[in-house]
Amino acid sequence: MPKQPPLQFIVVSALGRDRPGIINDLAEQVLDCGGNILDSRMTVLGGEFAIMMLVQGNWNAIAKLEHLLPGLEKKLDLTIMARRTEEKKPGPAAIPYSVDVVSIDHPGIIYQLAHFFSSRNINIHDLYTDSYHAAQTGTRMFSANLTVSIPGSTHIGRLRDEFFEFCDALNLDAVLEPVKG
Repeated sequence: MPKQPPLQFIVVSALGRDRPGIINDLAEQVLDCGGNILDSRMTVLGGEFAIMMLVQGNWNAIAKLEHLLPGLEKKLDLTIMARRTEEKKPGPAAIPYSVDVVSIDHPGIIYQLAHFFSSRNINIHDLYTDSYHAAQTGTRMFSANLTVSIPGSTHIGRLRDEFFEFCDALNLDAVLEPVKG
């Protein structure tokens, strides 16, 4: 049996005015090229739609998709960027943890959270933030949900103590717990 050529990977991001049907149009093009969307993130920020997709396919499928993107950008009135990548390789042993933070909104929260984790060599894999008005008071609130990978050599109890001291100093209400299966 002949050996199959290695699969190719491309990350495609698109940004444009939100409207119904954008995901359908993008997913249809990927399928028509013979690609498969392995992973994606989509959101609406203000009135703008944003998506990032990891697409997998054989060399021909990925090349065809790359060729179609400039026309698709004009047709759908989107700003589209694409970058070839490779399949994610397993890294050193790490434990995935979920971090949830809520506080009164103020500038710098994301920077401070990112600095806390990066200074301890902890990688942030996913980050989702939101701001909203508290129901009773109308106060502008901020929430962040992160997934981090804590190196296996890290003393979790010490990290937890440092994290909660850090959060107390910034008046952040936080939860740090292992990701459950």
